[in-house]
Amino acid sequence: MSLIQNLPFEWLVGLRYTRAGKRSGRNSFISFISLISMAGIGLGVAALIVVLSVMNGFQKEVTDRMLSVLAHVEVFDARGSMPDWHAAAAEARKNPEVIGAAPFAETQGMLVRDDVLRPAIIRGVLPEQEPNVSDVARQTRRGSFNALQPGSYNIVLGIELARALRVNLGEKVTLALAQGQPTPAGVLPRLRSFTVVGIFEAGHNEFDSALAFVHLTDAEKLLRMDAPAGLRLRLSDMHRAPQVAQDLKNSMSGDLIMRDWSKLNANWFAAVQTEKRMMFIILTLIIAVAAFNLVSTLVMTVTDKQADIAILRTLGASPRSIMKIFMIQGALVGILGTALGVAGGVLVALNIDVIVPFIEHLLGVQFLSKDIYYISSVPSDLRWPDVFKIGGVAVVLAFVATLYPSWWAARVKPAEALRYE
Repeated sequence: MSLIQNLPFEWLVGLRYTRAGKRSGRNSFISFISLISMAGIGLGVAALIVVLSVMNGFQKEVTDRMLSVLAHVEVFDARGSMPDWHAAAAEARKNPEVIGAAPFAETQGMLVRDDVLRPAIIRGVLPEQEPNVSDVARQTRRGSFNALQPGSYNIVLGIELARALRVNLGEKVTLALAQGQPTPAGVLPRLRSFTVVGIFEAGHNEFDSALAFVHLTDAEKLLRMDAPAGLRLRLSDMHRAPQVAQDLKNSMSGDLIMRDWSKLNANWFAAVQTEKRMMFIILTLIIAVAAFNLVSTLVMTVTDKQADIAILRTLGASPRSIMKIFMIQGALVGILGTALGVAGGVLVALNIDVIVPFIEHLLGVQFLSKDIYYISSVPSDLRWPDVFKIGGVAVVLAFVATLYPSWWAARVKPAEALRYE
């Protein structure tokens, strides 16, 4: 209490005006508008924190699921194949950022089962090497990834692809390749029957519905290649993939082509960043609207307190002091609203995995369709720099909203204000 009493009089009057208004109907209305302004700022701040946390979580979740199947860096030989892939892998591992390497060959084809046709990406891998660069072996839900043996023509399908083809373990699917095979009847697609020995689930619909794995030797025979198409690399820090790819291109021998995961999904990441920026701008408008309410609150307060302002001026208060009183009042409303919004937003963002399922169960709806958003649950990744930035923007807007009413209060002339008192 003594600390408050030792504050400058501008602070004491500003604090008094912030919590004033219990005696008359007019003052009660002004206090109600102040409360609405505070609630509006808090709502805007909380909404912005929650939305950005969900978008960050969405980006992180999808990225992690994509990179459980994709390599961080892919290395291709300009000649079309990489016969000495062992030496190339050894060269790549000399870079301290590279923690795993595995050969691969890849093509696109059509998988056929009875009257069902589905396009698919067919990736030839070595089962014993693939865990070095992806998590597919660990994500195999049924069967065994290690059942891919050379010459066996076995295949591991994504769970959605297997469901679309209506196949189970041990059943056959036919692969049709676009590369034609000349026959007396003309050029026909090459066909090969495969036995399903595993079904994996990456949690990313794009891969679960369109990716299949075969043994590298079988893929080379299908593609009529005598060596893998290239290497897939895993890095200790996936965010350094572009820089590491450039370093590898400079350090490794041969005419090599490097492709990192960010280039493979550049459009998706650019779209997510654009959405985040637009959502930040749109939801900041909620805070701006609340700031406009704060302007109206202070204008009404100045109008109601003109006699008080005049008395303070006659007692020696300067226009600057009067301006400071109402700036303090508005800033306190903005700071309190921001604090409430930050507390509420952080609380919701940290518990969204509990709140959203409860709402979905209560309303009997599903907010995220797996076919559209790749995931069925709402993720959240709260980042404190975003929280500080949002809080800072809210406080600045609230402070700016106090400038005009405070300036107007400082221009009140004591004689005119007290003429009819």
